[in-house]
Amino acid sequence: MNELLLAATSLDVTPPPGHRLDGYAARTGLSTGTADALHATLIWLSTADDPGVLWLTLDAIAAGSTLSSELAEAAGAAAGIPPSQVVVSASHTHSGPSGWTGEIHPVIPAERECDLVDSLVGAVRAARLERQPVTPSWHSIEVVGVGTNRHRKNGPHDNTAGILALHGASGSLEAVLLDFACHPTTYGPENLQYSADWPGAARAALAPAVVGFLQGAAGDVSPRFTRQGRGATEVTRLGGLLAARVREALASPGLELPRSAPTIRRTTLTLPVRSVPPVDESEKLASVVESRVDAESRTNGAGDPSGRISQTRLEGARGQALMAAASLPPSLDLNISTVTMGDVCWINLPVELFAVHGACLQSDSTHPITRVVGYTDGYYGYVVDPSAAEAGTYEALITFFDQPTTHQLITQTAAFVNS
Repeated sequence: MNELLLAATSLDVTPPPGHRLDGYAARTGLSTGTADALHATLIWLSTADDPGVLWLTLDAIAAGSTLSSELAEAAGAAAGIPPSQVVVSASHTHSGPSGWTGEIHPVIPAERECDLVDSLVGAVRAARLERQPVTPSWHSIEVVGVGTNRHRKNGPHDNTAGILALHGASGSLEAVLLDFACHPTTYGPENLQYSADWPGAARAALAPAVVGFLQGAAGDVSPRFTRQGRGATEVTRLGGLLAARVREALASPGLELPRSAPTIRRTTLTLPVRSVPPVDESEKLASVVESRVDAESRTNGAGDPSGRISQTRLEGARGQALMAAASLPPSLDLNISTVTMGDVCWINLPVELFAVHGACLQSDSTHPITRVVGYTDGYYGYVVDPSAAEAGTYEALITFFDQPTTHQLITQTAAFVNS
């Protein structure tokens, strides 16, 4: 019988200062240094005769389709497996460089920086991946206090975390593949230092195990109502909350998984881009929203969470005007994949799903355990729910997809998962 083999490593890929950070339209200035290191983490599960799957998780706002392809090829070369066996996922930290993937949306114009890309891809290609036998187990836990729905505290949010634990022959915890849904936005637009945000703090707290982090359906989930500050102390606190719950879960045996290599299936969905209101109409909306934000700021004062919601809606209105002025393609090709390992199925999508969409995919899945992962193998922005579309939230104003197309994405993805 083949043994399940693990190769895992985490690479410090932090760029030098002097480069633009991504994630906030309101941010100005270039990076001044590093609050905590950015990592590319490789977790490869295979057997002697099956290439299995290699997860590459990156502390970045996104990994666009071009960067994902380059990283998959580099990781595949390091492992000696086809790039098609590699899954590339971004954590969505808002304190990473924009130069890795370039412009992910007209809201925040950016360009790929070849020196940064070459350094990142080169580090992955040079990674040493030495395999050892491991025993896999699965744990699901509830995590309270890290994130909530960012539009309303009691709104939809999957507050569970999925944990694939990989123990070596001696019983030591060698690696963890951890998924959870919440924007890594502890640091705000005023921050000019690189940071993996709370996922990096959770990873550090679980050392020496190698931890790969997969971001869930976090389109409308963030620490907006849970954070107690916006600095390094709060990053450590939130990451520590998640890590503590993981350690509690790992104190129990968990669900045994087969010692066979995980399998991956892929498909591509071609979806139409929505019709964006014309420039003059979009600019008029931005002016109206700006007036409302000014009035609310005078009434509520700075720092009020509702004020932040209004501010993001203004950013969305401005973003929609930028979309109206841009040359948007008529359609987009989305790479969708599933990875299965025993009872566990990870659904991977290159978008920011809202929580209700993640819940729909989980409930429609025929697999006993289903985890929904976004920001994977490309990036095509938000996918919003009907209430956000009706309210005209920030995410709804800058999405590429209308509600019929959103329904098409969810139903076709579910059909693929269950095929």
